[in-house]
Formats: sequence, C-alpha cells, structure tokens
Amino acid sequence: MTIVRFLARRLAYSAAVLVGVLIVVFALVHLVPGDPVRIALGTRYTPEAYAALRAASGLDEPMAAQFFGYLGNAVTGDLGVSFRNGDPVTAILLERLPATVSLALVGIPLALLIALPAGTWAALHEGRGSDALVRVTSQFGVSVPDFWLGILLISLFSTTLGWLPTSGYRPLLEDPGGWVRHIILPGLTVGLVAAAIMTRYIRSAVLEVAAMGYVRTARSKGLPPRTVTLRHTVRNALVPILTITGIQLGTILGGVIVVEVVFAWPGLGRLVYTSVAARDYPVIQGAVLLIAVAFLAINLLVDLLYAIVDPRIRLS
Repeated sequence: MTIVRFLARRLAYSAAVLVGVLIVVFALVHLVPGDPVRIALGTRYTPEAYAALRAASGLDEPMAAQFFGYLGNAVTGDLGVSFRNGDPVTAILLERLPATVSLALVGIPLALLIALPAGTWAALHEGRGSDALVRVTSQFGVSVPDFWLGILLISLFSTTLGWLPTSGYRPLLEDPGGWVRHIILPGLTVGLVAAAIMTRYIRSAVLEVAAMGYVRTARSKGLPPRTVTLRHTVRNALVPILTITGIQLGTILGGVIVVEVVFAWPGLGRLVYTSVAARDYPVIQGAVLLIAVAFLAINLLVDLLYAIVDPRIRLS
C-alpha cells in the first residue's frame, strides 16, 4: 500500500499545483496590454463581429466565472479554441507535441552520452589536466547562448557543407529519413547545451560520492578500479544524476523557445512564442498547462526511480 498512498498523495499535490499554475497564468494573460479579440479580428473587425467573438470566447463574463468555467472544461480535456484560427486548443497542442518530444528523445540521450563519462572522468581525475579541460569546456558550453550555437551549426553543416537542411520538420512516422535529417541540428543544439549543464552536476555528484568511506574501503580491499567506479561510485551518485536529467528533460519538453524559433521547429516553445505575440489566451493557457503536466509527470517518475536505484530511499 505504500506506493498506492505515495501516488495518491502525489496526484493530489499535482492537482493543487496545476490549479495554482492556472490561476497565475490566467491572471497574467489578462493583465497583458492589448485586446486579443481585436487582434484576432484584424481587418475583419466590426462592432458586431467583436461582440460576437467576445461572447463566444466568454470574455464578456467576470474573470472568476471565466476561470471556473475554463477549469471545468479543462478537466474533460476541452481547452477552448484558438482566437487566431478557431481550431481546438487540444488539437493544436497534440499537433505540436511530437516535434517537441522528438527534440527530447534526441537531446537527452545525447546529453547523457556526453555528460556521464565526461563528468565521471573529471571527478575521478580531480585536479589533473583532464579535469580542468572538462570543467573549462562545460563552462564554455553553459555560457554559450543556445541560439548562437544553433546558428553556428547551421552555418557549418547547412550553409558551408550543405549536408543538412537549415530548418523545418518532418514527422517520424510519415518520413523517417526526413525526420532524421531535420532533427540532427536542433537535437545537437539542445543536447550540447544540456550536456554542458549536466556535466558539472555529474562531476560534483561523483566527486562527493568518491570521498565517502565505503568507496575508500572498496579501494582498500583491492577491488578493480572499474568495479569501484561503476558499482560503488557512479551507482551511488545516480540520485543527483537522475535529478538533473529530469530537470533538463522537463526543460526540453517545456519548449526550448529560442532553438525552435531558430530552426523553425513547430514545437511547443514556438507555439507559445507566437501565441504570446498574438494574445491568443486559450493557446497560452493550454500550452502552459501541458508543460506543467509534463514537469509534474517527470518529477513523479524521477521520485519512483529514486527508490529503485537507491534502496535506502523509501517512498513513504
């Protein structure tokens, strides 16, 4: 029953967080200057069309009534319709979600592939030249703006070498080859940025564990260095490694706005960017709600993995 109680508590907590997120976003988008209905109508504006669209979107009601009406509809999966084109927000989000998930599927494994060995190697060779090289390189990666890195990759692999397309997206199931060609550069951009951040955290985590008494005891027993590193050091550093991995995964799923704009990537980040510019309240609220759900789901998954990788942690 422990895991059942744990899940029940976390779901109740997540529901409360989502309501809080919606309250904040709902208030903020209504405080932003500009009339979304007037912007949506554009040159088609007439007083009659303006009044009709406000009534259809519920903006003529008090804010409290708007919020509770939106909350009740959101529970059933109805997130309203876009002010710009009248399409259901849920359909818009589901259309954009695969592109963002694609970035996460490429970026996070690439980041782990780089950061895990680099951070571990730097920690086990603290104070040496290789440690300094890893720290300087990761600091450089953290300091470099992701849009500049993306432009640099486009200039090299697209403009100069002509190997890869500069922008665009192809659905994986419809065009696997096109998907691979188009995702390499944006995936590499988010992966390298995440790897730089994760390398520093992994180095610190492994360095802390390597100083523990049980690691020194394992070495004194004459165990092979590989066994000490994998079984006693890295394994016990997995909790902070899982934490930073979950944070980076949530960041990518939340939409890396600048990267998606640079590569014309039709993900959630670019959707939020264009929706804010157009004052498209329903799309903004729906996107933020989806991003919050993704973060909460990732946090729940990471907490469950804690208990698996470290038996000393109990869900209760």
